[in-house]
Amino acid sequence: MLGGALNAVAGGGSFIGFPALLFTGVPPIPANTTNSVALWTGIIASGGAYRKRLSIPMRIMIPLLVTSLIGGLAGAFLLLKTPPHTFMRVVPWLMLAATLLFIFAKKLAGNRPSSVSQEATSAAIVGASVFELIVAVYGGYFGGGLGIVNLAMLAAIGMVDIHAMNALKSVLGSVINGVAVVTFVVARAIYWPQAVVTTAGAIVGGYFGAHYALKLPQSWVRGFVVVVGVVMTVYFFLKAY
Repeated sequence: MLGGALNAVAGGGSFIGFPALLFTGVPPIPANTTNSVALWTGIIASGGAYRKRLSIPMRIMIPLLVTSLIGGLAGAFLLLKTPPHTFMRVVPWLMLAATLLFIFAKKLAGNRPSSVSQEATSAAIVGASVFELIVAVYGGYFGGGLGIVNLAMLAAIGMVDIHAMNALKSVLGSVINGVAVVTFVVARAIYWPQAVVTTAGAIVGGYFGAHYALKLPQSWVRGFVVVVGVVMTVYFFLKAY
């Protein structure tokens, strides 16, 4: 439940779900694939609470969805081919990059207009789609902190409303994790007893986490995102090294 709530607010659900599965004796890569199943359902639940904040033009939404689908599939295949030891050593560096990107996203965006506005140029849409493709590969590969990475991407391209960002993040995350989950199921890489338990908690936590996050000031939610990112980064560095 806590992992689902964190995912809805800041994208840090894997900080809870992934270690919890490791502590029960699930090997690193199956722990990641099983965690992806649970938190995918949590993302869908949180998307239901954010649905009224989603107002992205279709000429922008469709390219982002397509690149999310392609990148999520590529990342999932990459994970299944990665040795467990290598996987655990790469994770903290990915989290560090995601956290720093979110912290400095406003400076990177400068005073440029949002790339996801109705007036966005074709070049801006292509740039946002390429950025989302990279994010999707990361999400399909690991998924931990995917929400933070997606929020960082949206901030970097000019979005400023954290609740609207969370709404779009939920849609894109559902696609990325969804295609990854299908890949993992086909590859028989899921530990189903653990997946059933964590999925039930993620659904409840995902919906109510998003519902109550909408009542908080945007500065509080942004600050919480940064705290979760820093904690996740430190944890995975200690775990890997």
